[in-house]
Amino acid sequence: MMGRIIEIKNLSGAEKELLSIGSHEVGVQIMAPKAVNRVLKIKGLRPTLANIIKQEMLSFGGEAATAHGSVNQSVDSTDLLVFGTLKQFQLLVGKLKLHPFGLPEMAVQIDRILGNYESIPGPIKIGHKTLDFGYRTYIMGVLNVTPDSFWDGGKFTEVEAAIARAKQMLEDGADIIDIGGESTRPGSEPVSAEEEKKRVLPVIERLANETGALISIDTTKAAVAQAALSSGASMVNDISGLHFDSEMPKVIAEHGIPVCIMHIQGIPKDMQKGPGYNDLMGEIINYLEEGVDIAVKAGILLEKIMVDPGIGFGKTVEHNLEILNRLKELKILGCPILVGASRKSVIGRILDLPVEERIEGTAATVAISIANGADMVRVHDVKEMARVVKMTDAILRTSTGSVREGR
Repeated sequence: MMGRIIEIKNLSGAEKELLSIGSHEVGVQIMAPKAVNRVLKIKGLRPTLANIIKQEMLSFGGEAATAHGSVNQSVDSTDLLVFGTLKQFQLLVGKLKLHPFGLPEMAVQIDRILGNYESIPGPIKIGHKTLDFGYRTYIMGVLNVTPDSFWDGGKFTEVEAAIARAKQMLEDGADIIDIGGESTRPGSEPVSAEEEKKRVLPVIERLANETGALISIDTTKAAVAQAALSSGASMVNDISGLHFDSEMPKVIAEHGIPVCIMHIQGIPKDMQKGPGYNDLMGEIINYLEEGVDIAVKAGILLEKIMVDPGIGFGKTVEHNLEILNRLKELKILGCPILVGASRKSVIGRILDLPVEERIEGTAATVAISIANGADMVRVHDVKEMARVVKMTDAILRTSTGSVREGR
């Protein structure tokens, strides 16, 4: 065969192919951006600005689409889809910086979005350990010390049982243990901060003292987070994305620890009562951006923030599947991505299986999440999912030269 189509997904893949045929290193840096195509969506532009951007992109051989009526300005605003290679986007950014009307600021945003999308997130220091993303996928083990969580509710309410479970997950390959004292399953009722602390603090204290493990506290309450962080936790996992308790960002900033900001529509009690979206990924990204802004304004460093699309939190089965398929779109936020789909109802609905029989479905969600940009997965079945992670990393990360020997 004289020719074939090769799969190039990103800049590192383009650079690898160019080097494989003997291209000069300087030429590689020039040509690689021409081999990678992207589609950028900008919402709610004035037709005048959209038309300027479109004409500039067309002049560089790219393409752009606006709403019908944008040219004669018979519409008040339009979304804009811009198509092109990374090289064409580089040229567009340079040209927009020469225009008035706020286009230079927009050029900076476009450059940042593209840069985040093509980059590996920077490392995050959690407790005594630094998580260096891009080389491997990290594993968060789930430990619910609640009587009513959807999978392990009631199994680990006793401290001894919880400690034994955590130690087993660490032995099986968990990098961090996520401890929660309030069920957030669909339809669940909230519990008081005092009850939540009563459940989690004895476990956190003993686990920290006996193992030195990295511990995340899964809570939306600042009072619980404060107590947990003082007892040995070194990260907050907030399913509300810092939207439920206005004191939470302050607590996290004061302790200087990382936070995972998750998307949710509604609250756990009512989140599955007819969830709907006009623009699923756009609305999730906007919500997460709000959470990131709240965090940064409170003094939390951007490099200490992770994001989670919130599988099952105010989403239908179709929404969850679309999120997993389009997960990589979250990369524009520039934060490591955490995904938690372990044993959730989307798996049960697709496979028609009870929660006890969803391990294979969980494995599929873990593998596709990693393929689509996840840096950490939150799972119940650590031993089995650690194997899935290791195999998936070997397939995906080795191809970009980012898996280190023995990791």
